[in-house]
Amino acid sequence: MAAEKTLALVVRTTDWSETSRIATLWTREHGKVRALAKGGRRLKSNFESALDLLTVCSIVFLRKSSGGLDLLTEALVVERFPRLRRDLPALYAGYYVAELLADWTEDYDPHPALFDEARAALQSLGEAGIPTATRLARFECVLLRELGYSPVLDVCAGCSAPLDGDRLAFSAPAGGMLCPACQALHRDRRPLSREALAMLRELSGTGEAWRRDPGPGPRGEIRHLLNHYVTYSMGRRPRLLPYLGS
Repeated sequence: MAAEKTLALVVRTTDWSETSRIATLWTREHGKVRALAKGGRRLKSNFESALDLLTVCSIVFLRKSSGGLDLLTEALVVERFPRLRRDLPALYAGYYVAELLADWTEDYDPHPALFDEARAALQSLGEAGIPTATRLARFECVLLRELGYSPVLDVCAGCSAPLDGDRLAFSAPAGGMLCPACQALHRDRRPLSREALAMLRELSGTGEAWRRDPGPGPRGEIRHLLNHYVTYSMGRRPRLLPYLGS
C-alpha cells in the first residue's frame, strides 16, 4: 500500500463501528476517496475534528491496491468556513455542494478545477453582497463542465441554428437551448428569458458574474433550470434541492 498526502474536502462521514468511521473525501489530486478512519469517533483521536463535514484538511492515506476502503492515517484541519454556520441558506448550499461531489463523481477521478471551485464556493457562500443562488449556480456550471454535461447555450442543441428571436426554451434531454423550430420536438422544454440566458452564459465563463444579482426573475429561472438539468443528468433528484430556494 502506497501512502498518499493531499488536500481534501470532507463531503460525507458514516459511522463504521463504536470507534471508527468512514470518510468520503474530495481530493485535488486523486478525486473522490473513501477511507476508513480507525478511532475516528473517539473524542480524543488522531483526527480530532478534522473530519467534520465541509472541512478542508491535509490528509495522509494508504491506498489499497485492489478494492475495499483506503486507510486514513492522518487528517489535519487546514480551513473551515464559519460563515456557513451563521447563514442557513449558505449552509444548505454547502451541503448541496458536498452531496453532488459525494454522489455524482467516481472514485479516483481527479478534477483539480472542480476541487478549486468547490473550495472557492464555500469560501464565498454567506459573504455579504454575494447572492447565494448565483454563487451556487457558478459551482454547478463548473461541475457540469468537468463531468461532461455542459449544456449547449450559444446555439440550438437540436440543429445548431442561431438562437434568434425572443421565444427561447431549454430542454434537458436535448442538452441545452432550442430554437423555435426544434421546440415542437421536445415536449419537456422550459421557457427561458434572454436575461436569464445571458446570465447563465456568464456563469459558465471564467469571470466573476456570480458576484452580481441578476434580479429575482432571472435568478429564479436559472435556479429552476439547473434543478431540472442536474436532476435529469444525475439520474435522481438531489436530496438538498428542496432547501435551496431561489
